[in-house]
Amino acid sequence: MQPHRPAPPGAPRPAETTVPAGTVKTESSSPTPPTKKFDPATAYRDAEARLAEAEKLFKRATEPPRVAPATATRNTEIHPARAGTRPPAEPPHVGSTVTAKNMHPTETQTRPPIEPHVAPAAATNDIETHPAEPETQPPAEPRVDLAAMLKDMEARFAEAEKRAMEHHDAWLRAKAETENMHRRAQEEVAKASKFAAEKFAGAMLPVKDSLETALAVESQTAEHLREGVELTLKQLAAAFESANLTEENPLGQKFDPNKHQAIGVAESEAEPNTVINVLQKGYLLHGRVIRPAMVTVSKAKT
Repeated sequence: MQPHRPAPPGAPRPAETTVPAGTVKTESSSPTPPTKKFDPATAYRDAEARLAEAEKLFKRATEPPRVAPATATRNTEIHPARAGTRPPAEPPHVGSTVTAKNMHPTETQTRPPIEPHVAPAAATNDIETHPAEPETQPPAEPRVDLAAMLKDMEARFAEAEKRAMEHHDAWLRAKAETENMHRRAQEEVAKASKFAAEKFAGAMLPVKDSLETALAVESQTAEHLREGVELTLKQLAAAFESANLTEENPLGQKFDPNKHQAIGVAESEAEPNTVINVLQKGYLLHGRVIRPAMVTVSKAKT
């Protein structure tokens, strides 16, 4: 074999810089950060953030790998039309002997071994370390006095309970007053319906006394009897008037079916539907018919 040939002129040569292991050059020594005060809230939030990050990493690690679709290799793909052609020549190995096409069969040419390219080591001056920046602490949360808050809540609860008791007592009193008023109203209605004829009964008593007196006289003339009956009739009319009991005598008026009851129809010179005769008078109590008048109604002559 021939000796190794030197590299052609102008070719870049690898850097021969030797860096001791573990050598790190820093630009300047970082100042010692101030001692932080332990904050339980900040530590709890940091622990939650780390736990969430760990859960994400675990989920990512446990996910099944994604299989990329198979792609055809250009170097290994054989076109159907080119089947049977000569296979591609294998690449020469490092240090292998290759026979030139125009060389004599006995002569061979040996290629020099290809040296692997070694990237130059990075300069140690490029490695810089910056001082750790102090973390900004969140504003401290105000402390809550639980004892004072509990005492205030107890005071408010006692006041609300007192007001509730007052409202309940007032409601009970109003309910009792309403029930009493309802009971008194029912009693008054019952008494009114029971003694509604009290006034009318008191007005009828003189009429009864007059009739008894007239009957007590054994020897009396017709004139005296008539005078007594007229006086009794006046007393009765006064009693009816005090009870708002009015008489309905529709002679000569138009027939009103709401107040009159037609017993018969007769021809007359009066206008049709006119009351020409009253057989029995009617009576109204406060404008309400308690007995209709029985009348005869006229009709036109044929």
